[in-house]
Amino acid sequence: MSDVIVTDNPAASRFEAHLDGRLAGFAEYQLTDELVVFTHTEVLPAFEGTGVGSALARFALDQLRTQGTHKALALCPFIKGWIQRHPEYLTITYGAAEPRS
Repeated sequence: MSDVIVTDNPAASRFEAHLDGRLAGFAEYQLTDELVVFTHTEVLPAFEGTGVGSALARFALDQLRTQGTHKALALCPFIKGWIQRHPEYLTITYGAAEPRS
């Protein structure tokens, strides 16, 4: 099996993960002036347990961090849980407490 390839598909309002040339999962979002609202993440059954969900979350959040123009609002339980397990993304998460120095 090859690496998971994740891309942003703004026309469909979702990040898409492909594995071995096949759609393996996606993370749907709604874009506002200030937020990227993650509404639903799905990994297709044939690809569960292969890191597709984590690849989607990491790519999407890294893109937000790099662009620096929007905060993430995770309504999707998967993305929300992933952020909780990776607190380095709290700085780009809407409503999260700023880390103390």
